[in-house]
Amino acid sequence: MGRPPKGNLTDHVATSLGRSIVSGEYAAGSVFQINDLCSTFDASRTVMREAVKALTAKGLVTSRASVGSIVQKEENWNLSDSDVLDWFLHVKGNTVPLIREFMEFRLAIEPMAAMLAAERGEQAAIEKIYLALDRMKAAKNGEDDPLAADIEFHVAILHASGNRFYVNMRHTVDVALNISIRVTNRSKGVAGASVADHAKIADAIRAGDGEAAKKAMQNLIMEAQQLLRGKVPALDEI
Repeated sequence: MGRPPKGNLTDHVATSLGRSIVSGEYAAGSVFQINDLCSTFDASRTVMREAVKALTAKGLVTSRASVGSIVQKEENWNLSDSDVLDWFLHVKGNTVPLIREFMEFRLAIEPMAAMLAAERGEQAAIEKIYLALDRMKAAKNGEDDPLAADIEFHVAILHASGNRFYVNMRHTVDVALNISIRVTNRSKGVAGASVADHAKIADAIRAGDGEAAKKAMQNLIMEAQQLLRGKVPALDEI
């Protein structure tokens, strides 16, 4: 089998190193040398420089002339980066604590996004919320993917809010929801989320009732928080 194209090899190296850093295999302060990495991954200096550049943009390393690439402390990692968040969520022991923090983040963002969607959401954007809701209904009958439909619903509300900062968080929300929804649904013993609870949010948005939309979203997230306070499945069980 031939080697992957340069672009794919760069992604492979960045992902491999990123996962190693996030898992703690390389502690903060560890130093990478390009020549050593070239040997380890059997890759060119150009590929290694691009991979390290990608990790630098994600806050995992910094590069210093005559020193090398230095692994940064966790507090400097960009957890809003979808790759970093995905790597972090798959580290054993990280999943549930990080999801709990993510729920707190959602409580600060999604209820307000729902309220804004109700107050100023454009018709086309609101229709996309209902399209996602229709997918959730279809998933109940085994005609769609319940997880994908649920995520589409929440991302559609971020779009409908009209707030560019909220919309920019869609990739982070997508990655984290992909794990957290499976955890909470498994804890409830169901395959998919409650369509009725999500419909309350959509209907309040369509009715232009910002407070009702905000409250319905708060209730939905707070229920998931309650589930996480109990016994939850391990990542390899979902």
